[in-house]
Amino acid sequence: SFYLNFAALAGRCRLFGDRCPAASVSCFQTPRRVPYAEAVAQEFRPARVGDAFGPTWETCWFKVELSIPKAWAGQEVHFIWESDGEGMVWRDAQPVQGLTKEGEKTSYILTSSLKETEPHSLTLYVELACNGLFGAGKGSMIAPPDPDKRFTLSKAELAIFNRDVYELLVDLEILLDMAQLLGEENQRSFQALYTANQMVNLCDVTDPSTFPAARRLAAAIFSQKNGESQHTIHAMGHCHIDSAWLWPYEETIRKCARSWVTVVRLMECNPELTFVCSQAQQFEWVRCWYPGLYTQIQDYVAKGRFIPVGGTWVEMDGNLPSGESMVRQFLQGQRFFQQQFGRTCSEFWLPDTFGYSAQLPQLMRGCGIRRFLTQKLCWNLVNTFPHHTFFWEGIDGSRVLAHFPPGDSYGMHGRVEEMLKTVKNNKDKGRVNHSAVLFGFGDGGGGPTRKMLDRMKRMSDTDGLPRVQISTPDRLFSALEKESSQLCTWLGELFLELHNGTYTTQAQIKKGNRECERILHDVEVLSTLALAEGGKFQYPASELQRLWRLLLLNQFHDVLPGSCIQLVVEDALRYYAGGQSLAGGDGGTDSLSFPALVTAPSMGYAIAKEPLLPPQPVSVMKQGDGSITMENGVIAVCLDTMGRLTSLRLAHSERESVLDGCCANQFALFDDIPLYWDAWDVMDYHLETRKPVTTLLKPLEITQAGGLRGSASFSLQIGERSTLTQEIILDATCPYIRFLTQVEWKEAHKFLKVEFPVQVRSTNATYEIQFGHLQRPTHWNTSWDWARFEVWAHKWLDLSEHGFGVALLNDSKYGASAHGNILSLSLLRAPKSPDAMADIAHHQFTYAVMPHRGSFQDAGVIQCAYNLNFPLHTLPASSAPCSAWSAFSVSSPAVVLETVKQAEDRPEAVVVRLYEAHGSTVGVWLQTSLPVKEAICDLLERPDARSCLPLEHQGLRLSFTPFQVLSVLLVLRQ
Repeated sequence: SFYLNFAALAGRCRLFGDRCPAASVSCFQTPRRVPYAEAVAQEFRPARVGDAFGPTWETCWFKVELSIPKAWAGQEVHFIWESDGEGMVWRDAQPVQGLTKEGEKTSYILTSSLKETEPHSLTLYVELACNGLFGAGKGSMIAPPDPDKRFTLSKAELAIFNRDVYELLVDLEILLDMAQLLGEENQRSFQALYTANQMVNLCDVTDPSTFPAARRLAAAIFSQKNGESQHTIHAMGHCHIDSAWLWPYEETIRKCARSWVTVVRLMECNPELTFVCSQAQQFEWVRCWYPGLYTQIQDYVAKGRFIPVGGTWVEMDGNLPSGESMVRQFLQGQRFFQQQFGRTCSEFWLPDTFGYSAQLPQLMRGCGIRRFLTQKLCWNLVNTFPHHTFFWEGIDGSRVLAHFPPGDSYGMHGRVEEMLKTVKNNKDKGRVNHSAVLFGFGDGGGGPTRKMLDRMKRMSDTDGLPRVQISTPDRLFSALEKESSQLCTWLGELFLELHNGTYTTQAQIKKGNRECERILHDVEVLSTLALAEGGKFQYPASELQRLWRLLLLNQFHDVLPGSCIQLVVEDALRYYAGGQSLAGGDGGTDSLSFPALVTAPSMGYAIAKEPLLPPQPVSVMKQGDGSITMENGVIAVCLDTMGRLTSLRLAHSERESVLDGCCANQFALFDDIPLYWDAWDVMDYHLETRKPVTTLLKPLEITQAGGLRGSASFSLQIGERSTLTQEIILDATCPYIRFLTQVEWKEAHKFLKVEFPVQVRSTNATYEIQFGHLQRPTHWNTSWDWARFEVWAHKWLDLSEHGFGVALLNDSKYGASAHGNILSLSLLRAPKSPDAMADIAHHQFTYAVMPHRGSFQDAGVIQCAYNLNFPLHTLPASSAPCSAWSAFSVSSPAVVLETVKQAEDRPEAVVVRLYEAHGSTVGVWLQTSLPVKEAICDLLERPDARSCLPLEHQGLRLSFTPFQVLSVLLVLRQ
């Protein structure tokens, strides 16, 4: 009977009393996102409640004239606006409140108690974006946007807000949840139930004077304290905003403003509220587009309430960016936070990306970060991750303290159920007694609400519930660090057992990422060397920062993975095109590169005198059955008429690489229909639908007869509508054979792979990751093994047994697998949501296969993968002042010189970044011809006199442990 009485009471209680319609509403509509000053200068036409606006992505500006009745003196007055879409209230030319039904924000508080001296007539503007918190999907959230969607204005009025009714209903909600959720075995559930029942009996909805007595009953329950052993929840306001996803980048700028100005309004009347906020890019957007709001944010940052976290430019994908890109995420992010707020971040904040590289702990530590927060591994499809608080150890041995909020969400609403789940679900109970709750609408923005905060105020220290404190990341992690002595350690990658289709979806974005990483690398190297030569050359620091920031933005965890709408894809490709223009050409891998014929020194050049005569020319021969053989003195290959490898051997060796009875370079097409997350997921059952590609359109023919290069080409029909043309290329002295591939891809829900069954047996395959590599099983013994049926790699993967192996290299692919003795590279997918045209395009990419003796380290697989991705640049010999010159060299092949750039704050200094790539402990000499006078180490390029390196005549003596990344700052003599 109580629940019926409560429902009746709630139904009769009115949050809003008297109402008054807006005096007038007029509208101006535009397809552009225009600034306030431009918008209010336009001609506004009359509009009415009930009107519909649109279509999708349009912007409607409403001018709303209001007149508050004088009889409302002393009342709390709200401006109520209910419409589809996302709104922003502007007052006196400043943004003051975000509005969205989906985010439970449909009113703007004009006054908490109307005074005679306050203006009773005023004009507001409402900027309405014709899209929702989650875009405008047609029929489902992740469906492609409906281009013709309409957005209806439902309410535009003034109303008296009954604060006492609101407070009473929140009291009753908490008590009701305690009664329902604590269980019959818990006496507190009955205490809450009987108290709520007394309150309902006491209240007369027609007589507000009965409310205080009822509320005192609730306060008596809420004031009964917990014991000292109760679990403590650190609650923090949070608003995860995807920098692009189901909406374009430009709309995210407004999402940030709508969400953050709402947080500022909450902070003004709730002094205990804290709010954590990541992504330097979003701060920069607000700084540029909403300077008044940004000034308020800076003030709250200084007060320790609006808390920048993360330390990166965006919340990037955790798998696909290169090691150098990840360093730049931290470098650009931490420098921004230092410059704007006088502090760097001490915690890495990445709650929603699709897995986490095993190299991240070292990069965090090197950038001043020892703490890490995410929650995405709770999405695992197969295995439940065993911890919520633990030490995470990277491949180099670096450790950070990691915390996953046990409530398995970064967008909680402050409900009793969520607090109880946080405690019950915690897998490290007994080891730690503190955990996080992040509350606020997220993904599409929105952020915390007053009701969320008020719920948790009632749970601050209430017997029977966990202790809930409004807290900060520093207080949370400091408490966890004090309790960390019994914590477990997780070694290696944090692999998400879901969303592994994102390693392949939107291949053009992934190719653009790899190409722009290469281009920026090369431009920095060449610019640095030109700078070191002296003269009038000006290092393009500001332009390089602009381009790096665009690249880093495109590495956001819904852009580079390809899980975004078509508008975002178009933006991303346009940003890449700006970076690619620096290359002065297509920068492709189909350029002549014969390092054994022309020995170009490390980071330098050498004159190539024609004719180039290889010690053994490439021979290409067509056999009677139509097959073609090629040999270059290093490897020998036999191709059938469909372009498949029937034999692949090291020259002068009988050791066959291709598995008996099989063909390598075999294309296979799979049905690819995920359960829901179309662009994100490839399900294990797709492996049951394998269909070898066997329809030949053009048989194999010789296209280059040999000498410096031999090649042969063929064409295949792929599926019903697609075609593939491939040129198989063998260069003189090259230890690998390349496959230059072009595909006209027109499929739907298909997955194209290429397979290499090899004559190698090993229980593990090796995959390149950022600044190193790791091993994954080639078997499916356990559910943890099986869940890795599709994994990611960077430039290479390798399967080796003692004394022999085969490596698979690529120039723009990331998805891969090695099951048994079949190496597979994932080439193209064809999802239809959220982009119906995903990957329907012309594609060009290159991969290569490399048999080798010994280990992949000794065979030079790592260097060969770099050669494929970073081909030599050719210039007229007349531009070279001497026959050969080297800027840098490293004495050991185990150490890779990855980056050379100008220092961020010291134009007279150069930063050199190196890493140990073999997994060994090694000492090396770094030699340079540049005029260096001192060397200082620091990953963030900050001077540190304690780490000064001595200069000797041989160069710099550097020591590396396995997979260690080392940055050296070289100060040049002027």
